[in-house]
Amino acid sequence: MSKNKKSIFQKIGLFLAILGPGIITGSVDNDAGGITTYSVAAAIYGYSLIWTLIPSFIVLVVIQEMNARMGIVTGKGLADLIRENAGVKITFFIFIGLLIADIGNTTTEFAGVAGSMEVFGVSKYISVPIVGFMVWFLVVKGTYKIAERIFLLFSISLLMYVVSAIMGKPHWGEIGHSIIHPQMELSARSISMVIGIIGTTIAPWMQFYMQSSVIEKGLKMKQYKYTLIDIIVGCVATVVVAFFIMVACASTLHENGVQINEAKDAALALKPLAGAFASQVFAFGLFIASIFSATILPLATAFYVCEAFGFEAGIDKKWSEAKEFYILYTGILIVGAAIILIPQAPLILISLWSQIINGMLLPVVLICMILLVNNKKIMGKYVNKLTNNIIGWGAVIILIALSLILLLMPVFGGGN
Repeated sequence: MSKNKKSIFQKIGLFLAILGPGIITGSVDNDAGGITTYSVAAAIYGYSLIWTLIPSFIVLVVIQEMNARMGIVTGKGLADLIRENAGVKITFFIFIGLLIADIGNTTTEFAGVAGSMEVFGVSKYISVPIVGFMVWFLVVKGTYKIAERIFLLFSISLLMYVVSAIMGKPHWGEIGHSIIHPQMELSARSISMVIGIIGTTIAPWMQFYMQSSVIEKGLKMKQYKYTLIDIIVGCVATVVVAFFIMVACASTLHENGVQINEAKDAALALKPLAGAFASQVFAFGLFIASIFSATILPLATAFYVCEAFGFEAGIDKKWSEAKEFYILYTGILIVGAAIILIPQAPLILISLWSQIINGMLLPVVLICMILLVNNKKIMGKYVNKLTNNIIGWGAVIILIALSLILLLMPVFGGGN
């Protein structure tokens, strides 16, 4: 075998070994809340808001690159760095807010499990406890390597939304036109929908998980270019899945005037329009996404809370080595699953308030992150370049503006 061929195979092998953090973090964007946002937007506006996935992709790549670079250079989690540089008091208030929001988000993921399985005739009193136990067993009894391989399989499984979209017989010419010539009606509802689509790609907890997973994998700066490819592949996969979810709902629900409130409604509505198989594929995609996020979200929360307050954390550690980490992870899972099992639980209200808290805390987390990544004492020669800062601060300003609009819109009658 020639040296060039050997070198190419070595590079591919190295990339496959590094593969994981970027793709997993990106894929978790398409959780129950994300799928609901894309489905509702496409049911209302058809193909006309698909263009919003392009700025979403740019913001996602920029933020995750900085995040991964900081984890590789420092070997410390984002929570750890915030505590060291902002102090314990500020850290305490930030992370109490994040913990409350993430319990609400975890509840939303279990709602996705319950809703998707109801499409197949399975009661939530069966599906939620079984999934909750499976998720707990994977993290508590497994290793990072095993968990990561399962997570990557979940990421690939989300591509089944391509099947749902194609079965809906979409109009590709209209889709291309909506991307090349973006248009949007100026109404409170359409603006809030655009905010929802862009905002669903970034959540505060994702930044902590990305950095923790880079550290857990033991990545070094010499492997940075492969990590960057992993991030870009993950972000592309995220946007591709979101694109096909929107196409599936636009080509069926919108064209037939069907309005929905959640992702489960989309799966049920697809049956008479695109056939039982398309409906089942959509529901199964929601099920996979919900399990995926119900695993990662409380895991990320346990990681960053333990990091913030100096406790040991990590899937590869035994229960006795990281007791606080595993107790917190178990507690979040139990609370999230238990809320779903309460008859008449106010799930929409829980989801709304978790998003509001996320919206308030996201700019704070991102500002901390960008200040840290520009600190030469922490990052050395790997601080942001001017281009990174222009794009990074631009993303933060846009996200702050979006968060403020999200918060203020209900006050000014934005729900109409």
